[in-house]
Amino acid sequence: MKTSIPMRDIAGKIIIITGASSGIGRATALALAREPAQLVLVARRHDRLAALEEEIRKAGGIATSMVLDLRQKDQVETMIRSTRDRFGRIDVLINNAGFGFLGSVEKTPAAVVREIFDLNFEAPLLASQLVIPIMKAQGGGHIINVSSVVGKRGFPLSGIYCATKFALQGISESLRLEVKDYGIDVSIVSPAATRSEFGEHLRHGDGTYKFQPTGPVQSAEDVAAAIVACIKKPKLEVYPSRLSRLLVWANALVPSLVDKIISRYFRDRIRAAKQHS
Repeated sequence: MKTSIPMRDIAGKIIIITGASSGIGRATALALAREPAQLVLVARRHDRLAALEEEIRKAGGIATSMVLDLRQKDQVETMIRSTRDRFGRIDVLINNAGFGFLGSVEKTPAAVVREIFDLNFEAPLLASQLVIPIMKAQGGGHIINVSSVVGKRGFPLSGIYCATKFALQGISESLRLEVKDYGIDVSIVSPAATRSEFGEHLRHGDGTYKFQPTGPVQSAEDVAAAIVACIKKPKLEVYPSRLSRLLVWANALVPSLVDKIISRYFRDRIRAAKQHS
């Protein structure tokens, strides 16, 4: 007879959230504060972090914040070391910080490739490498990497951003097998298009086209709720939108058909890029 896995209690857990000042990170912080977890909020914008920390405290939650630029390796090290030194443990690491780039693979500058990989991939990789010994010593923990549906299926003119998410997907799959015997869970969350400031901070390359969310748009709160549920009952992969899971399945079965659908859906964006090539 199959037994159900009991839900885990989040109250009092030490949880790091990167990219906490807006969007999915902010919504996740507010959702976890209601549990209530003990949050470590990390981002570059001091004013946003301070306001979020105050909002959480007024609601009865517990939070502290660190203004860090995770493109810098020493600041990733500071995040993990300072949290461990202050609290003595790290229960959950949520790697959420990242930015996007809209432009053709052909004309993406090398400097942009380096910068986007520094934040979207190497920062969560290093943070995970640093937190694993801590989690091993305390008998367990949970690493959650926030990816995207484009970490499973590439879209035109988002190739470099997609590449960072594909890399994050691959390292997460490998890591979860390596650490499962130590009581450490590794989950990857793959949202579809989400209402957030992502588009406002998107970098642009060649062409004059503007970023438009792809397909049905979910709220940051929907993604946050999925992350909270994953902490309570860990899953290998989380798709907050059912349509994104359908896209992944379809691409695995008939990628040529998905190519045709995506080419048609993005025809205006592709046309604009060709005009500026």
